Amino acid sequence: MSIEKSENGLGRRDLLKLSAAAGVAVAGASLIGQKPAFAAGEELSLKGKRIAISATGTDHFFDLQAYNAQIEEVKRLGGEPIAVDAGRNDGKLVSQLQTLIAQKPDAIVQILGTLSVIDPWLKKARDAGIPVLTVDVGSTNSINNTTSDNWGIGKDLALQLVSDIGGEGNIVVFNGFYGVTPCAIRYDQLVNVVKYFPKVKILQPELRDVIPNTVQDAFTQITAILNKYPEKGSIKAIWSAWDIPQLGATQALAAARRTEIRTYGVDGSPEVLQLIADPNSPAGADVAQQPAEIGRTAIRNVAKLLAGQTLPRETYVPALLANKTNVGEVTKKLGIG
Repeated sequence: MSIEKSENGLGRRDLLKLSAAAGVAVAGASLIGQKPAFAAGEELSLKGKRIAISATGTDHFFDLQAYNAQIEEVKRLGGEPIAVDAGRNDGKLVSQLQTLIAQKPDAIVQILGTLSVIDPWLKKARDAGIPVLTVDVGSTNSINNTTSDNWGIGKDLALQLVSDIGGEGNIVVFNGFYGVTPCAIRYDQLVNVVKYFPKVKILQPELRDVIPNTVQDAFTQITAILNKYPEKGSIKAIWSAWDIPQLGATQALAAARRTEIRTYGVDGSPEVLQLIADPNSPAGADVAQQPAEIGRTAIRNVAKLLAGQTLPRETYVPALLANKTNVGEVTKKLGIG
């Protein structure tokens, strides 16, 4: 049976799949900016409670927004925040978790972190009778994890990329943080989508994004890749699980005048959304999360738990895919336009 092809080379079935994904993204968009619904008469309180907030680092837009929002939400609900930032140092992160456990707070909220590093200490906290909740950490020792739907994020971003490149071509992938749960999920979803488009190839070896100096390192790595693949069309896109490597990659493409290549990432950092809004920039798409709302939601979940409510395993806060067409609408809805 013949399948009609669109101008970008994708078949009708492919476009139906992409349209379905777009519908999911739009449905999520309708929730952005809405306040969470609570039961009539429900009043959340953390009065007299000491809530520990442990951040892996706060040098990235997402982390800082979530961290600050958690501190303010604990105060708003009448509690005392004990907030600590490990500055992207795993040794310091372990030490600060040890210290927090010894202080015996009413709950601990961990923001991000490599699971193999933090999970033993989340277990120790749980074993000590301290409720553990998390942000973007898929740990069995967490009562509740507040996050975006990273399966949907990964799928939607991958489908946008495949659509933009017409279902064929080489893509460069940054995959340096597979030990971080959201990054792993997004990467796996990229691989799951790409396997259904046999003309799309992930170039090997994959690149490893780093912390710190993420932007500069991504710039250097992409510049080297462009020298290795100098012909236009030899690379169609660059993907990263978060958007700080995307920022460095986009700068490298502009410097090399290889703006035919598009970049893709996740988080919705304002500087990346600005690049997507620029029609001359190679930034193609970025899935914008709501880190402040994620942070506030995690603290509200703490209050619910301490009030005796049962929490779901995960709480999802909507994210929205921003591309060249809708980025203005997305930034307006997020309040950063």
